Amino acid sequence: MFARHSNPWSAWTRWASTPLVLVPVWTRRLSHAALVAAWLAINPVVFGKPADERAWATRAMLGEEQWIVDRPRDVRDPSVVLGVITSLAAGIAIIAARRHRVRTVVAATAVQMALTLVYWALMVRYFDRRRH
Repeated sequence: MFARHSNPWSAWTRWASTPLVLVPVWTRRLSHAALVAAWLAINPVVFGKPADERAWATRAMLGEEQWIVDRPRDVRDPSVVLGVITSLAAGIAIIAARRHRVRTVVAATAVQMALTLVYWALMVRYFDRRRH
């Protein structure tokens, strides 16, 4: 799955889709949840395998795959810490969406998306170190 998900189009459209997860929470509509779930499920496979590994997003996805395979066990690993903080921001966004708190939704989602980019940067470094 990572071979196709490492296509920059897949990575960037999935990242840009982050706010969509909150739509069904906000609207409380099962049909919205089904549409978002369908998009998130097909996104990693709808795009073809990238031609090379030069793109930053490609290296981020392949770095994440390698990190998962290697699975460093240190809970102080910056990737683990960042994942926890990013998950907290996502949780805050979900709770705020449920309560219809627009400003909190926007702020928490912005933090979540920014931290995802920081995580990707860590994964690019991880990939580049393993490759060389």
